[in-house]
Amino acid sequence: MILINVFTVDPANQGELVDLLTRATADDVRHVPGFVGSTLHRSLDGTKVTMYATWASSDAYAAMRANPQASPYLDRALEIATFAPGMYEIVAKFDPA
Repeated sequence: MILINVFTVDPANQGELVDLLTRATADDVRHVPGFVGSTLHRSLDGTKVTMYATWASSDAYAAMRANPQASPYLDRALEIATFAPGMYEIVAKFDPA
């Protein structure tokens, strides 16, 4: 299961949001059973931060969200940004010829 979270943030807070998501993932999320990996992206205009994460299942992701250790990071992230999460499955992957 692929989770794509697109956070919208004031450019003045983009760095803080990147730091929060980095610490949350490095310190807690990556240790949760079912976490496969993730990449963190920031927009060049400063208004977006996007996290692309792979989970073994939607249940594994739900268990992480219920983990109180991740809550302080998410709570602060939601104070400075809004986000639109989406769950996806990979349909096709394309590599260079």
